[in-house]
Amino acid sequence: MSEPRYAIIGAGPSGLSAARALQKAGIEFDGYEASRGVGGLWDIENPRSTMYESAHLISSRTTTEFTEFPMDTTADYPSHRTLIRYFRDFADRFGITEQFRFDTRVTALAREDDGRWMLRAAGPDGPTEQRYDGVILANGTLAEPNVPAFRGEFTGELLHTSAYKSATQLTGKRVLIIGAGNSGCDIAVDAVHHAESVDMSVRRGYYFVPRYLFGKPSDTLNQGRPLPARIKQFVDRRVLRAFTGDPVRFGFPKPDYKLYESHPIVNTLILNHLGQGDLAVRPDIDRFDGRTVHFRDGSSGEYDLVLLATGYTLDYPFVAREALNWTGWSPKLYLNVFPPSFNGLYVMGMIEASGIGWQGRYEQAELIAAYAAALAHHPARAEAFRRRATSEPWPDLTGGYNYLGLERMSYYVNKDAYRRAVRAAAGALQDGEPEPRGRGIRSRRRPSKKVSA
Repeated sequence: MSEPRYAIIGAGPSGLSAARALQKAGIEFDGYEASRGVGGLWDIENPRSTMYESAHLISSRTTTEFTEFPMDTTADYPSHRTLIRYFRDFADRFGITEQFRFDTRVTALAREDDGRWMLRAAGPDGPTEQRYDGVILANGTLAEPNVPAFRGEFTGELLHTSAYKSATQLTGKRVLIIGAGNSGCDIAVDAVHHAESVDMSVRRGYYFVPRYLFGKPSDTLNQGRPLPARIKQFVDRRVLRAFTGDPVRFGFPKPDYKLYESHPIVNTLILNHLGQGDLAVRPDIDRFDGRTVHFRDGSSGEYDLVLLATGYTLDYPFVAREALNWTGWSPKLYLNVFPPSFNGLYVMGMIEASGIGWQGRYEQAELIAAYAAALAHHPARAEAFRRRATSEPWPDLTGGYNYLGLERMSYYVNKDAYRRAVRAAAGALQDGEPEPRGRGIRSRRRPSKKVSA
C-alpha cells in the first residue's frame, strides 16, 4: 500500500504552515498556488492580493512570527515588503518552495467512491488531475470582496478596498469611505494627505487600540497570562480610555457591545486626524443619487469616489458547500478545521482572532498533521478523535466573550481558548490519551450576540 499523499491549496501563511507541519510529520504532499510564488495576499504583485502600499502588520512581530523562524527585522510592525520576503525565506529555508506548483489554479474537488479526492487544476501546461487521500484548503479568507447592495446608483468611481493599492488613486478627489475596519482606517489616514476631502460612513461604534502602550507593542502586554474575559474587558477599557479618549467625542457612535466582542481597530492615527479636522464621520448610507450620497440622518454629501471598506466573504469555489458543512455565513467545522463528516477535507486559516499570529495557525496545521499521521499509523487514535468530535459538545472557543453575530465574526475565536483546545487535541492524537476536560476545553458554546449585518 502506497504512502498517503495530501494536497495543499494556497501558499500564503496558512498553506506554508500546513506544508511545514506535514513535512515534519513525514507526510507526502503537493502544493497548488494560483499566483507566481509563496506569500498569498502579502505579495502585492499577486493579482488576487488585497495588499496596499502603506500596509503593515497590525499585530506585533513577536506575537505574529513562526516560533522556529524569527523575522529578520527589528521593526515591531513590519511592512508588507518585509513580510513577503519573510515568507519566501521561510519557504526556501525548509525546502517548501519546490513542493508547490505555481500559476496553477485548482478548479474542482470531487470525492471518489474510494473516499479519496480528485483534484483538478489548470496550470502553465494545461489542465491536470490527481487523486489525494486528503486536501487542505488554505486559500485564505480575504480574497472575495463583500460588496453590499445600496439603493440608487452612484455615478462616480466605486471601488472596494481590494482594488486599492496606493494613495495616489485618491489624489484631488472627494472621497467617502464606507466602513471603519482596520483597512478602512488605514486608507483614511492615507487619504487625508492626498484627497480633496475625506469622510467615513459608519453604522456602529468601535474600540481603538494604540500600537504602543507604556512604550511597548500593546499586544505584548500580559502575554501568557490571559485574564478572565470580564476582568480583561474592565481593565483594558479603562486603559484605552486613558490613552485614546472616548471615540464618541470624535464623531463615532457609541459601541453597542463590549470591548473584544468584535475585532478592535489597531489605529489611533485616525483619531488624531479627526481631531485635526482632516476627515469627518458620517452616518450609515441611505441611498445614492448620482454623485450625491444621502445618509440616514437626512444629511448628504457630494463625492467623486466611494471606497467600500466592507470586508470579505469566505470563498472555496472549487468544492461543494455541503462537503464543508456550510451553515449560514461559514462552514461549521470541528475546531474550525474538520468537517463533522471527516471526509478528508481540512480547512486551514479559517480563524480570526486578535493576536493569534502565524504560530497559532501553525499549531492548527500540526493538529491536521497529527490526525493524518494517526490515520496512517494509529487508526484507533484517529477513530477516538472522530468519536469525541461527533458525540461530545464541541470546545468553547470564545474564551468567555460574547462575539457579535456578524458574518465576519462567524469564525472568530479567542486565541487563548483556541490554542489551548488545538494543543490538547493534537496531544491526544500523538499520545493516544484523552483530551483533558478543563476550562475552555469541554464547555458548551455561548450564543453569539445577534446584530444586523
